[in-house]
Order: sequence, then structure tokens, then C-alpha cells
Amino acid sequence: MEHWAGKETVSWDPHASDLRVRHGEMADAAALRGRLAHVYWLGGGSGGGKSTIARRLAARHGLRLYATDDVMPDHARRSVGDAPFLSEFAAMDMDERWLLRSPETMLETFHWFRGEGFGLIVEDLLRLPPEPGVVVEGFRLLPRLVQPLLARPEHAVWLLPTPGFRREAFGRRGSLWAIAGKTSDPERALGNLLERDRMFTERLAFEAKELDLSVIEVDTMVTEDELAGRVTEAFGL
Repeated sequence: MEHWAGKETVSWDPHASDLRVRHGEMADAAALRGRLAHVYWLGGGSGGGKSTIARRLAARHGLRLYATDDVMPDHARRSVGDAPFLSEFAAMDMDERWLLRSPETMLETFHWFRGEGFGLIVEDLLRLPPEPGVVVEGFRLLPRLVQPLLARPEHAVWLLPTPGFRREAFGRRGSLWAIAGKTSDPERALGNLLERDRMFTERLAFEAKELDLSVIEVDTMVTEDELAGRVTEAFGL
């Protein structure tokens, strides 16, 4: 898929995991990594504390914050006709999404997990000025997609919540039933969602380790201060 970004076109194939920028001639990967060298990438599973830690780091170190969750509606609109998994998901009702499919199918077909719209994240980041630096956070930051963009591998970290931490985090937010409660069988839907997210976190862990990228397991014993300190150290801030 290709998306226009000012004078550039970002071309992204989520299956080939190949990202490149065209400006007259295709820019080489090193040039793209150089343009994104000021970016810190904080990915991970849902409920792992990404948003909280990213806000703290941005405030403490004078960084710009880019939250990928916040731009999902815009990216969905910009992906019309260019994101088959998103189109299929949008056409389903809540029971079709969360009850009538297995967690394995939910994982394999969820559009953001497939990399749809990732090129739009890169477009947005390329539009930002190089100063100050940027911390970008969200579950959409898949290791296989981020790794080719890294000038410095330490500028990427994935937070991997345990199932217990994830459920506790959603409970504290009051969002545990936000999706499941809109189905005809909330208990079953919640179970499906939590299992899908558990498998997604396992996949992130495998991908990151295969690519020699940093991960931090987040369990119920870790404090917010401890987690912020570990991410800060991993980023070298």
C-alpha cells in the first residue's frame, strides 16, 4: 500500500515487512533510519503500561508524545480501500467480532496486528520536526515492522504484561468490560479477548527476541516508578 505524505510516498507491504520512502528515486533504508533516529519506540501488549510510561518519559525528558491509539480513527479513514482486514472487521457486529470466532482467528485477522496502517504511523512521524525527540507508543508497534527503522536498536522496547497484570490493569481503568459488555455473552467475550491478548503478547516476545530487541516483562509486583526507570535505562535517556 502507498500513502501520500507531503512530497513523499511511504510504501508499505505488511506481509513483506518492507518499508521504504520514495522521493523521485527510492531513498535507501539508511536515510530513512537517519530521519527517524530521534524516535523512541515503546511497544507491547495491551494493558502493559505503555501509555503511562510514555507520558512520564515525555514529560521528564522534554520529548514529544505520539500515541498510536489516538490516531487509530484517522488511520482507519485513511486506510479505506487499502486495508482488507480492517474492512472485514468493520463489517462485523460485536458478537461476530468477539464471540463467533476463536481467539486464534481473532489474533490472525486483527488488522492492526497484521500491520495494516503502520505506514501511516511512519508518515506521521516523518512530518514531525526532528526536535524535540519523539516517544511513540502503542501495541501497533510490531517488532518486525519497527526493527528496519532503527538507527539504534536500544531506541525500541516492548513491555510484555503477564495475564494477571493485564486483567488487573484493565480493572483499575474500569475498561475490563468495555468491549465484552457490548456482546450477548460478556463473560465468554472477555475470555476470548484476554486469550487473544495473551497470545499476541507471546508473539511480541518471540519476534522481539528473534530480532535481538529489548523486552521488559511487567507483572503485578513491579511499580510504576520501577518500570519507568527500567524503560529509561533501556532507552539510554
